[in-house]
Amino acid sequence: MKSATPGHQAHHHIDDAERAAVYRNILARRDVRGQFLPDPVADDMLARILTAAHFAPSVGFMQPWSFVLVRDRAVKQRVHDAFTLANAEAAQMFEGKQREVYSGLRLQGILEAPINLCVTCDRDRAGPVVIGRTHIKAMDLYSSVCAVQNLWLAARAEGLGVGWVSIFRQSAIREILSLPERVMPVAYLCIGHVSHFLDQPELQTAGWRQRLPLDELVHFDGWGGDSADAGSLREELRAAQALAARGLPPL
Repeated sequence: MKSATPGHQAHHHIDDAERAAVYRNILARRDVRGQFLPDPVADDMLARILTAAHFAPSVGFMQPWSFVLVRDRAVKQRVHDAFTLANAEAAQMFEGKQREVYSGLRLQGILEAPINLCVTCDRDRAGPVVIGRTHIKAMDLYSSVCAVQNLWLAARAEGLGVGWVSIFRQSAIREILSLPERVMPVAYLCIGHVSHFLDQPELQTAGWRQRLPLDELVHFDGWGGDSADAGSLREELRAAQALAARGLPPL
């Protein structure tokens, strides 16, 4: 048997089936609002998705996240009240047809989801000077968002739905959850088993927005830049997006 070269490990290889499963999971992920079931989420399942979140990349390896688990109905109700107030304010920011469509959207599942989870960012966790955050101070917040995405994809792999609720004032969530001043609420998530996952994002189905053409969002060597061989890549991008729109892995 041929020995492995230094630094090479067999487990770095991902076979075609595993690779396809990763892409399918990404394409099947949805923001869940109205499909939550009351069934409890098992502790081992919850532990797995939280572990996935904790293994997200973070600038300076500062791991700025913490997770505030909310199961108490009274706490959920306070969060729901904060959402209701902010949602009424948000509706007034749109006009005409958009306001009508907005008012008909279901934008949260706070009371229905068995688990609510606030992902936070402790901006002082690694001290005043952090590798990689010396010039872009928001890198710790971006790291916490990576934890959210890890959790979301892991939850989808478990058959769990996740809904991100962002329509409330951060100060309200900070007060309800007694967060220290240095700790920022990054994402308030509703998590649970669901009756079904939608085939397409709900806002796309509702006609709010359509997915933008990926080939028009790629620039070369600078904003608006093009390349002599750009045509081949753009063709591949269009083909991959067409497959993805049908829920098929772009492989």
